Amino acid sequence: MTNDSQSRMALRYGQPDILAPGNWSSVIDHLLEHRSVRSFADTPLPSGTLEALIAAAQSAASSSNLQVWSVVAIESSERKALLAELSGNQSHIRQAPLFLVWLADLSRVERVAQRERVELEAVPYIESLLLGTIDAALAAQNAVIALESLGLGSVYIGAIRNDIEGVAQILKLPPQVFPVFGLCIGYPDPDSPAQVKPRLPQAAVLHHETYATEHEEESINRYDERLSEFYKREGLTAKGWSDQVINRLLRVDSLHGREHLATQLARLGFGLR
Repeated sequence: MTNDSQSRMALRYGQPDILAPGNWSSVIDHLLEHRSVRSFADTPLPSGTLEALIAAAQSAASSSNLQVWSVVAIESSERKALLAELSGNQSHIRQAPLFLVWLADLSRVERVAQRERVELEAVPYIESLLLGTIDAALAAQNAVIALESLGLGSVYIGAIRNDIEGVAQILKLPPQVFPVFGLCIGYPDPDSPAQVKPRLPQAAVLHHETYATEHEEESINRYDERLSEFYKREGLTAKGWSDQVINRLLRVDSLHGREHLATQLARLGFGLR
């Protein structure tokens, strides 16, 4: 354990007196430094950056090596503006020099089956859609770790799912391709530095042998206080995590169109058996 590892643990959990585990590495240092970046410098990415990130993404695990994910790289201002409009008008989508849309992609295996003149009976099941979605998430997180090692920053855009049919039209997606999330990538704006946001205490998420909740309320109460203090320091409305959960999930309209995902997925050619 080093002073650096202890300070990183303190930032990650919002707890100045927390101790870092004895088993540590520089990779863990790197992971604990993660923060969402929503303000980007007007600096182009070096040549080869995209290809390096995709190589890192493709090095993630893939269920049965099916590799049922794809990604669309967006650099044109016009297309980024269109996608931003469908995603709650988030300005960082327009601002970032690179915007990646990560896809659960069952269309490629279907084309393989058509070439071999067979029918893939397992494709129309929810498990296959989950497989593609999980693979896309694993790949994207590998890319995020890689880009941060290059001094870049990023932020995930779940709002790309507000209108998946609109996104499919803009990106000319074939049937059985689902836009899972977007990812803004660029150099962080030094005038608007992003901070490490505290996470739930490990006692709230780590269970040993069986699921247990006896310490959950105490852990969440402490986290509510720490997150509220973090937001105050950032000049934001001071709300604890519990308030965020309630406000985000209390009403269906907080899904901003994503309540229609099942219907839209069916129209995009997915079976949901």
